[in-house]
Amino acid sequence: MADHNHLIASKLTQQVTCLESIAVLLDDELTAIAAKRGEGLKSIAQQKVSLLQQIQLIDKEVQTLVSKNDSPDDEVNELISKVNSLLAACKKKNDVNAHAAHQAQLSVKQLKDILIGAPSSMTYDQGGSVIQGDKKIVHNLKA
Repeated sequence: MADHNHLIASKLTQQVTCLESIAVLLDDELTAIAAKRGEGLKSIAQQKVSLLQQIQLIDKEVQTLVSKNDSPDDEVNELISKVNSLLAACKKKNDVNAHAAHQAQLSVKQLKDILIGAPSSMTYDQGGSVIQGDKKIVHNLKA
Protein backbone atom coordinates (compact mmCIF):
# COMPACT_ATOMS: atom_id res chain seq x y z
CA MET A 1 0.00 0.00 0.00
CA ALA A 2 2.97 2.32 0.64
CA ASP A 3 4.06 1.93 -3.00
CA HIS A 4 0.54 2.84 -4.09
CA ASN A 5 0.55 5.97 -1.92
CA HIS A 6 4.02 6.84 -3.24
CA LEU A 7 2.76 6.59 -6.84
CA ILE A 8 -0.25 8.80 -6.04
CA ALA A 9 2.02 11.32 -4.30
CA SER A 10 4.33 11.35 -7.33
CA LYS A 11 1.41 12.09 -9.70
CA LEU A 12 0.05 14.78 -7.39
CA THR A 13 3.50 16.40 -7.21
CA GLN A 14 3.51 16.54 -11.02
CA GLN A 15 0.12 18.20 -10.89
CA VAL A 16 1.33 20.76 -8.34
CA THR A 17 4.26 21.63 -10.62
CA CYS A 18 1.91 22.13 -13.59
CA LEU A 19 -0.45 24.30 -11.55
CA GLU A 20 2.43 26.43 -10.28
CA SER A 21 3.56 26.89 -13.89
CA ILE A 22 0.05 27.96 -14.91
CA ALA A 23 -0.03 30.45 -12.02
CA VAL A 24 3.17 32.05 -13.33
CA LEU A 25 1.74 32.14 -16.86
CA LEU A 26 -1.42 33.79 -15.57
CA ASP A 27 0.67 36.48 -13.89
CA ASP A 28 2.55 37.01 -17.17
CA GLU A 29 -0.75 37.13 -19.03
CA LEU A 30 -2.13 39.85 -16.76
CA THR A 31 1.07 41.87 -17.20
CA ALA A 32 0.75 41.57 -21.00
CA ILE A 33 -2.91 42.57 -20.91
CA ALA A 34 -2.24 45.57 -18.67
CA ALA A 35 0.66 46.69 -20.90
CA LYS A 36 -1.47 46.08 -24.00
CA ARG A 37 1.20 43.79 -25.45
CA GLY A 38 -0.74 41.36 -27.58
CA GLU A 39 2.27 39.65 -29.13
CA GLY A 40 2.99 37.58 -26.02
CA LEU A 41 -0.58 36.51 -25.36
CA LYS A 42 -0.69 33.89 -28.13
CA SER A 43 2.36 32.11 -26.77
CA ILE A 44 0.99 32.23 -23.23
CA ALA A 45 -2.33 30.79 -24.39
CA GLN A 46 -0.58 27.90 -26.14
CA GLN A 47 1.48 27.13 -23.04
CA LYS A 48 -1.64 27.25 -20.85
CA VAL A 49 -3.47 24.79 -23.13
CA SER A 50 -0.51 22.41 -23.05
CA LEU A 51 -0.29 22.53 -19.26
CA LEU A 52 -4.05 22.10 -18.87
CA GLN A 53 -3.91 18.99 -21.04
CA GLN A 54 -1.13 17.59 -18.86
CA ILE A 55 -3.14 18.35 -15.72
CA GLN A 56 -6.23 16.62 -17.11
CA LEU A 57 -4.22 13.54 -18.05
CA ILE A 58 -2.57 13.37 -14.63
CA ASP A 59 -5.95 13.95 -12.95
CA LYS A 60 -7.44 10.90 -14.69
CA GLU A 61 -4.48 8.81 -13.57
CA VAL A 62 -4.81 10.08 -10.00
CA GLN A 63 -8.54 9.37 -9.91
CA THR A 64 -7.92 5.79 -10.98
CA LEU A 65 -5.17 5.32 -8.41
CA VAL A 66 -7.15 6.94 -5.58
CA SER A 67 -10.22 4.82 -6.30
CA LYS A 68 -8.08 1.69 -5.83
CA ASN A 69 -6.45 2.99 -2.65
CA ASP A 70 -8.22 2.13 0.61
CA SER A 71 -6.05 4.18 2.94
CA PRO A 72 -4.34 7.33 1.64
CA ASP A 73 -1.52 8.52 3.85
CA ASP A 74 -1.00 12.03 5.22
CA GLU A 75 1.34 13.01 2.38
CA VAL A 76 -1.33 12.19 -0.23
CA ASN A 77 -4.00 14.11 1.70
CA GLU A 78 -1.72 17.15 2.00
CA LEU A 79 -0.91 17.06 -1.71
CA ILE A 80 -4.60 16.78 -2.61
CA SER A 81 -5.28 19.81 -0.45
CA LYS A 82 -2.41 21.71 -2.11
CA VAL A 83 -3.69 20.82 -5.60
CA ASN A 84 -7.18 22.05 -4.70
CA SER A 85 -5.78 25.28 -3.26
CA LEU A 86 -3.59 25.96 -6.31
CA LEU A 87 -6.47 25.16 -8.64
CA ALA A 88 -8.73 27.65 -6.85
CA ALA A 89 -6.01 30.33 -7.01
CA CYS A 90 -5.50 29.71 -10.74
CA LYS A 91 -9.23 29.95 -11.39
CA LYS A 92 -9.36 33.27 -9.56
CA LYS A 93 -6.36 34.62 -11.51
CA ASN A 94 -7.95 33.47 -14.76
CA ASP A 95 -11.19 35.28 -13.89
CA VAL A 96 -9.23 38.47 -13.14
CA ASN A 97 -7.41 38.15 -16.47
CA ALA A 98 -10.66 37.61 -18.36
CA HIS A 99 -12.13 40.73 -16.76
CA ALA A 100 -8.99 42.77 -17.54
CA ALA A 101 -9.02 41.58 -21.17
CA HIS A 102 -12.70 42.49 -21.49
CA GLN A 103 -12.07 45.98 -20.08
CA ALA A 104 -9.12 46.49 -22.44
CA GLN A 105 -11.27 45.41 -25.37
CA LEU A 106 -14.02 47.87 -24.36
CA SER A 107 -11.59 50.77 -24.07
CA VAL A 108 -10.11 50.02 -27.51
CA LYS A 109 -13.62 49.83 -29.00
CA GLN A 110 -14.59 53.15 -27.43
CA LEU A 111 -11.44 54.81 -28.77
CA LYS A 112 -12.06 53.39 -32.23
CA ASP A 113 -15.68 54.61 -32.16
CA ILE A 114 -14.55 58.10 -31.19
CA LEU A 115 -11.90 58.21 -33.92
CA ILE A 116 -14.15 56.97 -36.70
CA GLY A 117 -17.06 59.05 -35.49
CA ALA A 118 -19.40 56.14 -35.03
CA PRO A 119 -22.97 57.22 -34.34
CA SER A 120 -22.89 55.22 -31.13
CA SER A 121 -20.19 57.49 -29.72
CA MET A 122 -21.78 59.91 -27.34
CA THR A 123 -20.86 62.72 -25.04
CA TYR A 124 -22.59 65.00 -22.57
CA ASP A 125 -23.74 68.61 -22.90
CA GLN A 126 -23.36 71.28 -20.21
CA GLY A 127 -26.63 70.18 -18.59
CA GLY A 128 -25.45 66.58 -18.30
CA SER A 129 -27.74 65.25 -21.04
CA VAL A 130 -26.44 62.63 -23.44
CA ILE A 131 -25.87 63.82 -27.01
CA GLN A 132 -24.80 61.73 -29.98
CA GLY A 133 -21.42 62.46 -31.54
CA ASP A 134 -21.56 64.51 -34.74
CA LYS A 135 -18.22 63.30 -36.12
CA LYS A 136 -16.59 66.71 -35.57
CA ILE A 137 -13.50 65.04 -34.16
CA VAL A 138 -12.91 63.02 -37.32
CA HIS A 139 -13.88 65.73 -39.80
CA ASN A 140 -11.57 68.29 -38.24
CA LEU A 141 -8.51 66.01 -38.07
CA LYS A 142 -5.69 67.08 -40.38
CA ALA A 143 -3.42 64.05 -40.00
